[in-house]
Amino acid sequence: MFGVWCNFRYEVYPFFSGRPLVQLPQFVQRPPASAPPVTGGEEKKRNSAGKVLAILMPTIAVILAIPVVYFFCWRKRRPEEVYLPSYSATSDDIQHIDSLLLDLATLRIATDDFDNSKMLGKGGFGMVYKGVLPDGEEIAVKRLGQTSRQGIGELKSELVLVAKLHHKNLVRLVGVCLEEQEKILVYEYMPNRSLDMILFDSERNKELDWGKRFKIINGIARGLQYLHEDSQLKIVHRDLKASNILLDVDYNPKISDFGLAKIFGGDQSEDVTRRIAGTYGYMAPEYAMRGQYSVKSDVFSFGVLVLEIITGRRNSGSYNTEQDVDVLNLVWEHWTRGNVVELMDPSLSNHPPVDQVLKCIHVGLLCVQRKPASRPTMSSVNIMFSSHTVRLPSLSRPAFCIQEVSVSETSTAYSEAYPLTENSTVMSSNQVSITELSPR
Repeated sequence: MFGVWCNFRYEVYPFFSGRPLVQLPQFVQRPPASAPPVTGGEEKKRNSAGKVLAILMPTIAVILAIPVVYFFCWRKRRPEEVYLPSYSATSDDIQHIDSLLLDLATLRIATDDFDNSKMLGKGGFGMVYKGVLPDGEEIAVKRLGQTSRQGIGELKSELVLVAKLHHKNLVRLVGVCLEEQEKILVYEYMPNRSLDMILFDSERNKELDWGKRFKIINGIARGLQYLHEDSQLKIVHRDLKASNILLDVDYNPKISDFGLAKIFGGDQSEDVTRRIAGTYGYMAPEYAMRGQYSVKSDVFSFGVLVLEIITGRRNSGSYNTEQDVDVLNLVWEHWTRGNVVELMDPSLSNHPPVDQVLKCIHVGLLCVQRKPASRPTMSSVNIMFSSHTVRLPSLSRPAFCIQEVSVSETSTAYSEAYPLTENSTVMSSNQVSITELSPR
């Protein structure tokens, strides 16, 4: 119920057969064909009717205004709810979202009242539990923590996007629950959990032979192409990483977690934000340093993912520890030496096709180029993967690629990627924080 309306009508003839709630005096009369002159008595009656109306009409207006004012005051006191942007508020979308509503009692039964034994993991959104619906469908239940604020934005984004996005390489949202101050998202259950839990595990990574890894790379690429180019909306995910790639029972990849996703409208190709959100190691340099993001930001993250899947190494995004390895730098060094095949994950013992591996590495390095314009679109990436005749573009040094060399050599290495002034001196290996000293 969004408002209260009242219609007031009067005619010179009866039009309502029931008993009226408010009886107003007759104040409009149909004049006869030859109206006689108005007498003093008739004029008094008309003046009297006008006075009655002048009193009744404001009174009726006040009576009708009271419930309206009360309604809006009540709405203002209600706790924060999820309001969808205007572009998603079509009747079809609203009906779709209504069909996704699940009651809290059902979810409590499905998860044994959110028992710890059903817990699958914990993230910025809150706890994730495994559950089974009455029809036997297995689900993953993401429950927003009471103190968390991140999940509210994620919940809104998910609800906006779910009515528009349908692709086999995107995780499916089963339902949502907004009862008793709870904010819960329910997804289809992925038996093999997330990619990072297998890829970076020294025991489980043996499950991923080259066929599965290439299928995962292809599936992620197709899902991103759908988000960027083929869906009704142009979506920038902004948080593409191994932990947000879920694997079903057949190791088919599904992109998840659209809490940071942004929708581009019309011909919009990029945007700028002051709030940098995402995961270091996967962020494009223009986004990490200047807050500029576009579909090419997702392409950069995809390139990092490809190199991680092939090498089995996690791209740390950190350059200050000996244990963490910068995968982009490592791959580029071996690529220029011509021995990049040596970086393949040692668990790949079944001799994968070298030409296919080299193509994937080449595409991965293309995706992590410094300039966004030098990175391919996801449709181009899929053509490169599927075609045996397409010639791949030449490569240049990836963004944030550093070497363990002297300051002068580092300055030379960065002269192309980050032009320095005549008096500039490199004080930081990754150019994120530069300190220039000058005497007093």
